[in-house]
Amino acid sequence: MIRINQIKVPLEHTRQDIERKAAAVLRIAPSEILDWQIVKKSIDARKKPEIWINYSLDVSVMSPKKVLAKCRSKQVQAVEEKTYKFPMPGSRQLHSRPVIVGTGPAGLFCGYLLAKHGYKPLLLERGNCVERRITDVEKFWQEGVLDPASNVQFGEGGAGTFSDGKLNTLVKDKFGRNKEVLRIFVEAGAPEQILYEAKPHIGTDILVSVVKNIREHIISWGGEVRFSAQVVDLLSQEEQVRGVVVREKESDYVIESETIVLAIGHSARDTFEMLYQKQVPMEAKAFAVGLRMEHPRRMIDQIQYGSVDHPSLPAASYKVTAQTSSGRGVYSFCMCPGGYVVNASSESGRLAVNGMSYSGRNGDNSNSAMIVTVTPKDFADKTPLGGIAFQRELEERAYRIGMGAVPVETYGAFKRFVTKEEEEDGRSEKQAAIRKCYSSFAPAVKGNYCMAPVHDILPMELNRALVEGIDLVGQTLHGFSDGDAYLSGVESRTSSPVRILRDETGQSSLRGLYPCGEGAGYAGGITSAAMDGMVAAERIASEFIPSARTAEEEDR
Repeated sequence: MIRINQIKVPLEHTRQDIERKAAAVLRIAPSEILDWQIVKKSIDARKKPEIWINYSLDVSVMSPKKVLAKCRSKQVQAVEEKTYKFPMPGSRQLHSRPVIVGTGPAGLFCGYLLAKHGYKPLLLERGNCVERRITDVEKFWQEGVLDPASNVQFGEGGAGTFSDGKLNTLVKDKFGRNKEVLRIFVEAGAPEQILYEAKPHIGTDILVSVVKNIREHIISWGGEVRFSAQVVDLLSQEEQVRGVVVREKESDYVIESETIVLAIGHSARDTFEMLYQKQVPMEAKAFAVGLRMEHPRRMIDQIQYGSVDHPSLPAASYKVTAQTSSGRGVYSFCMCPGGYVVNASSESGRLAVNGMSYSGRNGDNSNSAMIVTVTPKDFADKTPLGGIAFQRELEERAYRIGMGAVPVETYGAFKRFVTKEEEEDGRSEKQAAIRKCYSSFAPAVKGNYCMAPVHDILPMELNRALVEGIDLVGQTLHGFSDGDAYLSGVESRTSSPVRILRDETGQSSLRGLYPCGEGAGYAGGITSAAMDGMVAAERIASEFIPSARTAEEEDR
């Protein structure tokens, strides 16, 4: 297989245009190309308003060695297709089926692989199935009725189900897990273009059916998924895990197992507390907090593309960073083009926000979290649960100042409070096109919201860092730091505040316990969490052969 990088074509182009460009690079006739597929597709808007599309292609030809010898282009290289391979089973006999706690990306993909290869896993989820979860979340947004077990954070699919379904990751992938994650998503109903887009995403509306289809695969291979089944205790003996206590419909029962995968998600605070009491080794870790920032989608398109509402271009995205004079870094996180700020609370009396986009990304606003890293040095509580206490304090402030609704404040008002500076008079001509985008601009929030002093949520040191960082970004992205942009808060669930320690075998010092995914502190996003869940499945399979006992026999 021959890979060609940087095939550059106009925004409006055909498959024949791509093929002719590829043939020209290889110095062959288009008819000599037997087959080709897109490896990566990205938008090049560096010379806006002139927009180009860049492709990387894998091309099949009759005599690849001769073609490579003739073209000698730096764009071209020989590649071998990287195919994911699940390990051969180990030699130890499993006496009971593996138990997976949580059905976010890590739990689902761990369960998918174990079920596919005959291990008949049992997946336990405190929340509802994704179909019922949609109803629970919509009811919360419309009526303010929070179900602590089934919400934006908890339920089948995990927190990523109510985001943008972003699938990009910075994890190095020499084993082909990333590609396998995308392939499984496509198999389950995701659009095929996620296999090659530079910034792939699915969208909340499509993710619902994708998650359901993955669950149905697990069940068809002999796995089981139980909903409204919360793990409330961990059983062990002689440094070996022996099972879990599950609470279902206000009654508790025991499930015995010597292999338990903890894929609990970053918001399972009560589970972290239980594990800490059971002396499972863990530590506080750095994460980030901040505020959601909203702009008109047309404005972000104008900044990134030099035009708005182009029929051939998706809603524009951005990724920004800034280093402040205090040494704190400010950066964007979970950018949602054409999306919404959502009330992502999971505890009564506390309020957290997140961002979400549907697959079309055609909402009026675009938003991202503008966040600042915090470390255990910032936490008053110096135990491994110090980050949780820090998050809760911020969320209680957000709930209080918004009186239960999402608090929103213009960036101009926020900045004036933080810097004590007066608002500048007048607008430069350079901002004229940007200003047009702000006509009839209003917050796009899922759930009730109100105008409130958002500047009272974060510590003043973090407020100052955000203002400095946002203004630095505005020097490059003209209009980004406009005073009419909206801030809402608090964005406190960017990643887990806890890391559950594991060794090179993926196990805790409590043998048979496999912490994985975002909740355990080893991933950041849907794809990386799914990949970490795959690793847990591989490690279990490498050690054990499947149990000969069926689920029905175990229950009896």
